[in-house]
Amino acid sequence: MSAAKKQRTEEYALYYWPGIPGRGEYVRLALEYAGIPYTERSSDLMSTLASPSKVGTPPHFAPPALQLPSGRVLSQTGNILNHIAPRCGLAGMHGNALNTHGEAACEALRALDADALEKAEEERAVVHQLTLTALDVQNETHDVHHPVATSLYYEDQKAEAVRAAKVFREVRIPRFFEYFESVLATNPATAESKAGRTFLVGAQTTTADLVLFHVIDGLLFQFPKRLAKLKETKKYENLFKLHERVQGEKGIKEYIASGKRQKFSMGIFRHYEELDGEE
Repeated sequence: MSAAKKQRTEEYALYYWPGIPGRGEYVRLALEYAGIPYTERSSDLMSTLASPSKVGTPPHFAPPALQLPSGRVLSQTGNILNHIAPRCGLAGMHGNALNTHGEAACEALRALDADALEKAEEERAVVHQLTLTALDVQNETHDVHHPVATSLYYEDQKAEAVRAAKVFREVRIPRFFEYFESVLATNPATAESKAGRTFLVGAQTTTADLVLFHVIDGLLFQFPKRLAKLKETKKYENLFKLHERVQGEKGIKEYIASGKRQKFSMGIFRHYEELDGEE
């Protein structure tokens, strides 16, 4: 059974592990922000995603995966976010014009001239670029507590993790923070914004903002001492203000208050006292 032959619905289905926010959380945040309904599927996860007869072709290497209203299933976090961003209103003011969900959206897209289409595609690409960079932070954060192999227990690589954590705290977190602070401070669209320099692209929330928000949240959980010290320096004020702003966004605020948002525990972001430090 191919994905193309599946019955079309108006609902998305997220395939991800139960009990942790993980990489699936970025997809949840986008859909919650947009108020788009979705269900979650975690039963027989790997065997389902690896089976073309169940999810169509190509099969998928790992979750998260998202079944679209068409029946097609997509995987890879950044890829999923890039696809749904226009419909969720998260691809930027111009990038949102690339929404193809519904006849009205398709008509509006067909009406774009070449210049407008180019501008929309470029802005969507910039949002995707920053989203992927924020996801890079997450990947490096995970590798701190599993620097040797994901198949080994933390206790089997604790000495290496302590060494990796010191470099990550001292070098990599400031490097990423300096980059995103620069992006925020030089965004021309927010020079006169009442919200301050708290948007990465344009003057509205994008997937890049949501991903960065969740990454900062995870870092606050994993390295509370280090993040507190970095906040004290006031070098990254726009970055921390973005985190505060996104928490209050419509859709996100309600999602957090609902209790549906899963807490950090033993997923990508993990707190080990011996890996944290003020530096």
